[in-house]
Amino acid sequence: MVGPGAVHHAIFYRAADLGRDTTAPPSPAASARKSFTRRRPDRTPFVRRTVQAAFVLLNLWIGARFYFFVRYYETGGQTVFVSRPPGVEGWLPIAGLMNLKYTLLTGVVPDVHPAAMFLLVAFVLISFVARKAFCSWLCPVGTLSEWLWEGGREIFGKNVQAPRWLDIPLRGVKYLLLGFFGYAVASMTVPDLRGFANSSYGLVADVKMLNFFRHVGTTGAIVLAALLVGSVFVKNLWCRYLCPYGALVGLAALVSPTRIRREAGACIDCAKCAKACPSLLPVDRLVTVKSAECTGCLECVAVCPAEGALRLSVGRSRAVPTWAFVAAMAVIFVGIFGYANLTGRWHSNIPDADYGELIPAADVLAHPQ
Repeated sequence: MVGPGAVHHAIFYRAADLGRDTTAPPSPAASARKSFTRRRPDRTPFVRRTVQAAFVLLNLWIGARFYFFVRYYETGGQTVFVSRPPGVEGWLPIAGLMNLKYTLLTGVVPDVHPAAMFLLVAFVLISFVARKAFCSWLCPVGTLSEWLWEGGREIFGKNVQAPRWLDIPLRGVKYLLLGFFGYAVASMTVPDLRGFANSSYGLVADVKMLNFFRHVGTTGAIVLAALLVGSVFVKNLWCRYLCPYGALVGLAALVSPTRIRREAGACIDCAKCAKACPSLLPVDRLVTVKSAECTGCLECVAVCPAEGALRLSVGRSRAVPTWAFVAAMAVIFVGIFGYANLTGRWHSNIPDADYGELIPAADVLAHPQ
């Protein structure tokens, strides 16, 4: 397992701006003189926002079902029983990483929180095939973050951008966090993994996650408020600087064959693509966008006015249409979910008696040493 320092220097500094062309763009006057064929209107932003909204609603539905599931056991069966939705385990990426290691070493899928592993694998595969599209198309936190900074731009006229000398080290924080969690999981043996998953704490890790937000303390409330307010002013504050999950899928995207490509001959150097990029990448000065910060949102492609100047492609092949991009994500997501569900490996196999004992006491359960 690569340590945090190596991740920061060997991957981040190189990956964040890989493919940069330092040549300055021509003047606006030169751009205006260059003739071009105007592209037809691109509906990709509408498609992406529809997918985002669908996943936000899906997560709200999962969250509501899980809340009522927990309340049933907290009240001793005095409320209506709602079955536990396994999809809540998508919010347990560390459990997913632990289960993945356990499965690779033993060939056995754990009975506790198996959906966390399958969802982790699905999101990483999506990021390999469709770049870091999990963050900009599927992740509800990414969607909320986008809504916040877009709202801030509408209210205040612009967003705050950190200077490069500060932005680069701050972007490295998420890789340091990923390195920390990765090292912790890598250092665990198979008995350690099994012991943690079957401990009282591990069995209701999802409930403890819910209770963090239900019973948030003063410190937690201040941190959450700071992130929310900061996200109004800074584009994708959490995603850009702090999210270790985003760092993980970003590494998968680095080796993705799918890239945004710019054809210099067709480009009119209007720089609209760079202005539209939520990751602040200099798309107008790149041949291919290889950065781990690219989320595959396709906003740059959608805003480009020149036919053939900017496209999403696999290698040097022709452009990949939006429908194929979305279909690839859907096939991976539905395929992995379907496999796990049909083979009986989607639901946690935790007895009702354990839930009845542990859920009311979830707040006082200590992390196993």
